[in-house]
Amino acid sequence: MPDILSSPGFLTARPISRRFLPWLVAIAFLMESLDTTVLNTAVPTMARSLGVPELSLKAVLASYALSLAVFIPASGWVADRFGTRRVFSAAIAMFTLGSVLCGLSHSIPALVVCRIIQGMGGAMMVPVGRLTLVRAFPRAELVRAMSFVAIPTLVGPLIGPALGGMIISVARWEDIFFLNIPIGLVGLVMVWLHLPDFRGENVPPLDRMGLVWFGSGIALLSWTLEVFGEHHAGGRVVAVAGSIAIGLLLLYWRHARRLANPLLDLDLLRFRTFLVSVCGGFLTRLGVGGAPFLLPLLYQTGLGYAPLHSGLLFMPQALGAMVSKVFVRYELAFFGYRTMLVGNTVALGLMLMAFATVGAATPVWMICLQAMVYGILMSSQFTAINTLAYADVPNDRSSRASAFASTFQQLALSFGVASAGMVTAGFVTSRATEQAEMLSSVHHAFVILGMVTIVSALVFAVLRRGDGDSISGHHEPGPVSDSAPIPGSATAPAT
Repeated sequence: MPDILSSPGFLTARPISRRFLPWLVAIAFLMESLDTTVLNTAVPTMARSLGVPELSLKAVLASYALSLAVFIPASGWVADRFGTRRVFSAAIAMFTLGSVLCGLSHSIPALVVCRIIQGMGGAMMVPVGRLTLVRAFPRAELVRAMSFVAIPTLVGPLIGPALGGMIISVARWEDIFFLNIPIGLVGLVMVWLHLPDFRGENVPPLDRMGLVWFGSGIALLSWTLEVFGEHHAGGRVVAVAGSIAIGLLLLYWRHARRLANPLLDLDLLRFRTFLVSVCGGFLTRLGVGGAPFLLPLLYQTGLGYAPLHSGLLFMPQALGAMVSKVFVRYELAFFGYRTMLVGNTVALGLMLMAFATVGAATPVWMICLQAMVYGILMSSQFTAINTLAYADVPNDRSSRASAFASTFQQLALSFGVASAGMVTAGFVTSRATEQAEMLSSVHHAFVILGMVTIVSALVFAVLRRGDGDSISGHHEPGPVSDSAPIPGSATAPAT
């Protein structure tokens, strides 16, 4: 067992939790990653079965991420109010129930509704699990703790696509949703017995009005991207809906600035490391968030691979992500957050654009090599972003920081899927099922999303030397900058 599990910094009320906590948190990530990766592989088959264009299925994928973004803001408050063990158990139960309902659905509207139910459970699983780790480990060990927890969860992306292709080959696509049932049942028992029960003190009332403003604003904005991408509504309707969505979000911003305990703590943005992590991570995920939707279209519709073969092509990406978890903390310690994130972001965008070169003549080994390098870069990127967010945030505000960061992560992924579908549809002039046309459209989408990813490197360039060194362990000679709070802002609480 890794030494982080026996570290003096691992705080827990019961000795047995020292052994099980990383694996319990991994259950949440495993369920989500397995569900998503299996579903991505099934998109072309589902479209044929339901008799709809493949690009229409992006609503099923985006609705889950959007549901996460709507309900995650309340996760920190719910965990502080009711305790991590009770909330984590309820979240797994709701996610499992949503999976069963998805398996029983036979239309896109029904799937969207059931995916929203799944998202309500997922909105509590991942943030509360991450929050438990943040409270259990000291900052100096946070990178190692999160990297360790991420390794078991990478089993989902490793086996999910191939497993999804196998299920589609021998059974119905509806059966892929039933994979979460045994995992959920085992998780319920283990979490209730062994997960530490962290609770907040003097928990303020929930910002219900903020939840209404923010949730309705981002839901309407996501719907705007959806209908704009598929041209379901005229330009005037899209413009009006988008304006209302932006107006609702501005109302929330005004509301939150006046409230002592808002749904999303905007004062956290005064910490430069947190601000850069959220904004840079949002742009990065906006670019790479569409890749899980585009890659199955590239492999199956564009190149003509069978679902099983398409799923197998995702395995090198998952293996690369696992390799990254081994050395990412050493990479951060050597380069520091600023240098590592700027360079890695540019490389990630270029690798995303490289998928636009994949065609019928591309050898399989080249596709696998590209996928593995992409997996390494993407995993390193998100590990760095996720840990940077907590570099300067006080411990008593960690639950709010977790909810804030997780909200914008999922919001970016939802918009990323919608944007990928919108960009791809923009290059389709006739039937989206025609192989040559779909291949060309997906290629254009990869180029545009890669460019968006590269632009996010400008955000990480705002970091200063020394930012995040309390987590990365990186030290440079000479004076370093104080990253909390941002110069010119009101003084934030000290860590």
